Amino acid sequence: MPKLFGTIAFFLLFTSIGAQGYKVTLHTPNYTSGLCYLTYYYGNKINIADSAIVNGKGVALFRGDKKLLPGIYAIVFPGKYKLVDFLIDSNQAITVEADTADLLKTKITGGGENQVFREYQKFIASKSGQLEKERIAYSTSKNKKDSVLHENNYKALNHDLTIYRQNIIQKYPESMLASLFNAMHEPAALINKPVTRADSVDNYNYYKKHYWDGITFMDDRIIRTPFFLPKLEKYFRDVLVPAPDSIIREADYLLLLARSSQEMYKFLLNWFTDEYIYPKYMGQDAVFVHLFEKYHSTGISTWLNEKQMTTISNRAYMIMSNLIGEKAANLEMTDTMGKTKFLFDVDAPYTIVAFWDPTCGHCREEIPRLDSMFQNKWKKQGVKIYGVLTENEKEKWVEFIHQKHLKDWVHVYQTDAQKKAESDLQKPAYRQLYDVTQTPTLYLLDKDKRIIAKKLNWQQLDDMLQMKIKNKQPD
Repeated sequence: MPKLFGTIAFFLLFTSIGAQGYKVTLHTPNYTSGLCYLTYYYGNKINIADSAIVNGKGVALFRGDKKLLPGIYAIVFPGKYKLVDFLIDSNQAITVEADTADLLKTKITGGGENQVFREYQKFIASKSGQLEKERIAYSTSKNKKDSVLHENNYKALNHDLTIYRQNIIQKYPESMLASLFNAMHEPAALINKPVTRADSVDNYNYYKKHYWDGITFMDDRIIRTPFFLPKLEKYFRDVLVPAPDSIIREADYLLLLARSSQEMYKFLLNWFTDEYIYPKYMGQDAVFVHLFEKYHSTGISTWLNEKQMTTISNRAYMIMSNLIGEKAANLEMTDTMGKTKFLFDVDAPYTIVAFWDPTCGHCREEIPRLDSMFQNKWKKQGVKIYGVLTENEKEKWVEFIHQKHLKDWVHVYQTDAQKKAESDLQKPAYRQLYDVTQTPTLYLLDKDKRIIAKKLNWQQLDDMLQMKIKNKQPD
């Protein structure tokens, strides 16, 4: 599914502050013409803050009346294939002297910390080649002795980088560089060589507890760097247990920490919304509903435009009534014989609700496979299927049912009269109640018609069903 917030949304977050303005002067002898850009990092993107023409003397001037938001900026040279990074913080009168033949020789004056930053970049450049050399040597080692040697060499080089960063943090604790290095920091293992499961659990708990050490969510400078977003992604995708309750608790906590930093707050809420509007794991849409109810619907996200808010609201209303663990909405439909059939009247330990369309190519392949599993396995386990026609193709629907011998299903569709009655009473349609945006859409309900699983294929549905049945059997 497409993300709600792309490059354009991130551009909307870029605002200016202060009244002193900025002046960034580029001297580059390799160019006497062309357009260059002053850019800044934001999440995983590089956005344009300003542009300037290089004159005949190799000089380009970026200037504005309002200060730029602090972070890591970069000048992109004409041709867009080379750039040089530097810091912008409170002092925004900066001169960049760059020879594109060797960007490591670039001189930056102004900006406070840029001299230290340039020294760090040179140090990184010298170590990166050695690290790559040891990595290749390790991967091509022919014996254990060589492997151990190159592994230890690699660790030693990484240790040098860590020590270098720690020294800067200790020497300049309030600096932007300290914030950046803290954002890159990985907690050390509590137990270097875990033996038991308890050791691994202790390591995980320690790692999780100290993951955000050194980072203050009141400092928005780190969001305009390439380091913070990967750390945020790793925490919510890999470190946290993917249960909705755990994610909601952590998201709320970080937003609480960021409440006094408007830019950080925007960044986090936008990222959480984008991450869970179409989640990677079933059930995590509950996170998105929570974000909508607690933040967006209460008017907190005032920076969003009308189109974005409409998208968020519509998506939230589509999934509110079909969250995992909640009771499914009852359906009143008509069967092939013209009799009214309610979903809640289906008496079974497990009910599969299948929304499908006989004119859908994917349905024509998947529905017979679903039925084969039902006839040969699920029916013996007491499972029943409530199959819903999604399009006004009654004749083709009946024909397909007979042609494929879809026996013992509760086959239903919604009549025009039922649609009108539903509309007159201003009730939500089944497409909204079950988030039916494509076919086939499959739900698994328990005996009380609570949603166990949704939007799985028939193989995944069988895996879930067998796990549920097995867990209910006595030992």
